[in-house]
Amino acid sequence: MSTTFLGKRVSPHGVQAALDVYRPPGRAPSRCRRQISVQAVAAPSTSLGESIRQDFPLLDQEINGKKLVYFDNAATSQKPQVLLDSLLSYYSKINSNVHRGVHTLSAQATTAYEGAREKVAKFINAASPSEIVYTRNASEAINLVAYGWGLSHLKPGDEIILSVAEHHSNTVPWQMIAEKTGAQLKHVKLTEDTEEFDMKHFRELLSDKTKLVTTVHISNMLGSVSPAEEICETAHRVGAKVLLDCCQSVPNRPVDVQELGADWIVASGHKMCGPTGCGFLWGKYSVLEEMEPFMGGGEMIQDVFLDHSTFAPPPGRFEAGTPAIAEAIGLGAACDYLSGIGMDKVQSYEEEIGGYLYEKLSAVDGLRIYGPPPSLGRASLCSFNVEGLHATDLAAVVDQQGVAIRSGHHCTQPLHRYFDVSASARASLYLYNTTAEVDTFVDVLEDAIKFFRDAGM
Repeated sequence: MSTTFLGKRVSPHGVQAALDVYRPPGRAPSRCRRQISVQAVAAPSTSLGESIRQDFPLLDQEINGKKLVYFDNAATSQKPQVLLDSLLSYYSKINSNVHRGVHTLSAQATTAYEGAREKVAKFINAASPSEIVYTRNASEAINLVAYGWGLSHLKPGDEIILSVAEHHSNTVPWQMIAEKTGAQLKHVKLTEDTEEFDMKHFRELLSDKTKLVTTVHISNMLGSVSPAEEICETAHRVGAKVLLDCCQSVPNRPVDVQELGADWIVASGHKMCGPTGCGFLWGKYSVLEEMEPFMGGGEMIQDVFLDHSTFAPPPGRFEAGTPAIAEAIGLGAACDYLSGIGMDKVQSYEEEIGGYLYEKLSAVDGLRIYGPPPSLGRASLCSFNVEGLHATDLAAVVDQQGVAIRSGHHCTQPLHRYFDVSASARASLYLYNTTAEVDTFVDVLEDAIKFFRDAGM
């Protein structure tokens, strides 16, 4: 079904999210919904991707004279109209600084800002909104843990376990902390046959010296899904804390932090239909209470004297200065949008279309896909190389046909060195992509390969 909402044609999911973007203080949700008239329009039965594409205005355009096929979703997702509307609504109706202000606009902005924190908490099943810390992005969230917890809890001889598949954002901060504290870094290898997190090697590395395990939930290059619950349980047996990089999992499947068992997770808003400039750290409240402030300034204090200061409890302790208010509200709108669809449905569709992508690429002569097969569970992305061709050349040629894929090291240089390659091409799908787009991409890719082969490359 498609609907008309405020003069725009959107999916029912987009309508519901739009209703929840902003609600004045004291107004009940049901009352708000009754005030808006929605006219349903019959539509043929279609896939999830086909049914919601109309919610994403950027997708309706041509690139180089060809209909856009956007397959760079692991880098950033496109934005539904309700997200764009939420940003405009904030700046045009309630723009004001949050907290402390007693005037009406400040109160409304604060209500919307803190309401978005509640939405994020609900989205990942946090025990309390106070466990959600707004950050600029996942990189800042990891650095917050590194400097707010790592500096004060790690000492010479302690060990930090990572994997060889980490994003640079979950590698570089820990290298810096290890240098400052004297802690040592250990790295889990991949399984030889399926190129996944090697649990056997992980158990061999664990010891009473292990104080932190920090690893990716879903690899942004391999598409592999780490056994997060088993990792957390095993690490906790030796008294280690666990941080999970969930940038590729929170947007694409249900993530329940209480079931995962980690001590912290991080995620990026811009990868889950939200705006850039806003991500979040989730942490068990008892763990957040142990952490030192990462930055000093306004908002994060309790009392300030000339010679010392006391700090606010979490999460305020970690949110110095004026925050990204509109972006946080937009992140809440993105959570509403995805929840309206249902994350189980998102995961199911992405497994289906991701499997189709893997199957089609596997049939391309001379093409090598990294990571496990779909039968073992993987995200809807494929990083690949074609024998004798550079990934960037392929990406540039398919772009001329309107297909956007990524090439390079995807912020995983150590992982590429692990495979003895300098770069790879990556096609990454999201909930609005379709099998028809996969067919177009593979046809264009095969034409590009033929072009280079005919040129003697």
